[in-house]
Amino acid sequence: MKRRGAQPANLEPGSQPVPADPDVEAFLEFLSVERNVSPRTLRNYEHALRAFRENCPAFPGWGSLSPEDFRGHLFRLMKSGKARNTVRLRFAALRSFFRYLTRRRGLEKNPLLAVQLPKRERGLPVVLTVRQVEDLLALPMRVEQPKQAPCWAGERDAAILEIFYSTGMRLEEVARSNHADVDPYSDTIRVRGKGGKERICALGSHAARALQVYLNAARVRDGPLFVNKLRGRMSRNAIGAVVEKYLRLSGIPIRVSPHKLRHSFATHLLDNGADLRSVQELLGHASLSTTQIYTQVSVERMKAVYNAAHPRA
Repeated sequence: MKRRGAQPANLEPGSQPVPADPDVEAFLEFLSVERNVSPRTLRNYEHALRAFRENCPAFPGWGSLSPEDFRGHLFRLMKSGKARNTVRLRFAALRSFFRYLTRRRGLEKNPLLAVQLPKRERGLPVVLTVRQVEDLLALPMRVEQPKQAPCWAGERDAAILEIFYSTGMRLEEVARSNHADVDPYSDTIRVRGKGGKERICALGSHAARALQVYLNAARVRDGPLFVNKLRGRMSRNAIGAVVEKYLRLSGIPIRVSPHKLRHSFATHLLDNGADLRSVQELLGHASLSTTQIYTQVSVERMKAVYNAAHPRA
């Protein structure tokens, strides 16, 4: 939780810092303490709220805002070239804040109820082929590691990649994992997902073996699951950099991102007959509709194979 009165580091270009806002600070504390949201979500929500204040001419106070104030903010965001999904995320923070103000702070009316947002962009996730994943997972033990890296860096990196593809975990979930979360007897890992919700993910035989090799090589017996050369917990940025490094080295012709392995995990499960509800539970999705996007990917892949191979396609 950021100290009261602190200014965010990622202000909009050309914007000026605004005074500390007691309502915003109380809301962020509510999210942190009662809702147990991630630090990243806190930063995003704070940024969205402060950006609205900075871009709202003659800000009159949260209780005096009208739907037109928010429509103006929406117009400015769209005109600046923000993607529709980014705009929706900004307004999700505002809507959550105003629900808090009406339920906890006595605000009588919620002006955001009268504001209609642009429809969500529903592009299909980009996934790797099974062959691309196999080539990627083999890289850490084939490439030469930097001299300043620990002697077990290859084993650790191999385990990180295997964990991502074997479990479909999010980047932040991998970064938060501890040695105690792994059950070597059942080959499972306990995952703390969004909102503090826990789930159990299976470790495939390759992932379980790679993880054990790393733990033995690095002599990790407790504490954080993935550690740096100083034996401290690897940050989400450091783990993300590991994945992106090998995605670049692999030469896979798509935009690199650790989330691509999560997309690939879900799509490959569905391609091979997994039911949608089980994939939802493995991914930790609150809504089945979120998982359904991967069925469209599987159908598109099937159609591509059909069109390429069938003589009368």
